[in-house]
Amino acid sequence: MLSNVELISRLILAAALGSVIGFERERLSWAAGLRTHMLVCVGSTLIMMVSAFGFFDVLGRDHVVLDPSRIAAQVVSGIGFLGAGSILLRGEIVRGLTTAASLWSVAAIGLAVGGGMYTASIAATVIILIILAGIKPLERRFITVKQRRQLTLLVDRGTLNFHALHEALGIGSVRVKQFVVQQSDDSPELDVVKIELSRVSSNEYDAICTRLRALETVREFKEEGSA
Repeated sequence: MLSNVELISRLILAAALGSVIGFERERLSWAAGLRTHMLVCVGSTLIMMVSAFGFFDVLGRDHVVLDPSRIAAQVVSGIGFLGAGSILLRGEIVRGLTTAASLWSVAAIGLAVGGGMYTASIAATVIILIILAGIKPLERRFITVKQRRQLTLLVDRGTLNFHALHEALGIGSVRVKQFVVQQSDDSPELDVVKIELSRVSSNEYDAICTRLRALETVREFKEEGSA
């Protein structure tokens, strides 16, 4: 059986490691932030310690066989309901999968701390933090930017606002990241509309262009950027 100092030390370490990952999620204002990650990590650590050391007083009895891994396995599957709560569906875009995965990973870190695997838990925390905070700038630089397209439309003045754009594009409007309407310098009767699309596939982009070109008020259509 562990000493009281060892028990408390494991819980404190779990809270510290969970806070490191939770702070990164809190920085981005996600629903599951600092406190949630700390609670998950500490809770899973406590469950692991109960699973591993909480039944020592009955292990010496006849016909008593315990498997400490069974409770730990239930933590891994049961933490899914918290992850599901952090996932949001906006149109066709699913957001929160990374936060859900971080919660699941934090639970694993807590189990590792509860089992006394300090090196593994600290190393996992560092690796997860690098994945969450370090890989994202590279993803934005080399992947997301390639999925952006820009469109410039010349339309009759006052005929294309965001509501009209939503009606024209339908579900495709969720790909609109930026929508700017300015009066044309060449003609006061026309507006220059600039639309930036984000995370749009080639098929979606073609469908959006087709719908915009079909609008009666569009006088000129220009494509910019590349997939």
